[in-house]
Amino acid sequence: MILRHAKAEAPNRAADLERSLTERGHADAGAAGAWLVSRGYLPNLVICSPARRTRQTWHGVAVALAGEGSPEVRYQAEAYGGGTTELLGLLRTTPAEVGTVLLIGHNPTMSMLSMTLDPAAPSDSDGLRTSGLAVHTMETAWDALVPGGASLIATHTARA
Repeated sequence: MILRHAKAEAPNRAADLERSLTERGHADAGAAGAWLVSRGYLPNLVICSPARRTRQTWHGVAVALAGEGSPEVRYQAEAYGGGTTELLGLLRTTPAEVGTVLLIGHNPTMSMLSMTLDPAAPSDSDGLRTSGLAVHTMETAWDALVPGGASLIATHTARA
């Protein structure tokens, strides 16, 4: 599962890594988590960018997931600054026993990753919007994940 972070404050004098979510962003993150729960999409592992807005997005999702289990959470620099190739490589290192991963990061990389995983899937010309989710499924092991190797089965954009 790929999740673009929720609506963040406009860039200002703060460092990009320190940008926070807006009030709407906090609400949308919770709505994204509620959608995941309602569809039974529960992560075993969360890979999250270390940026404040992605950590806050994860927190909102996690609140909605409360009572549904506690996934392992990894804050990975590649989810902040890496491109599609780096994120595919990161996903390939997922332990074989992990069934479902939630990757939380930034555009344009999140949108490009989703399109790389399923180039035939219909997509919005703007890619994933804030709090946008793309749920993919694959038939291979994590270490065999390749471009075109994970079909898009569901999408959602939270709007509280």
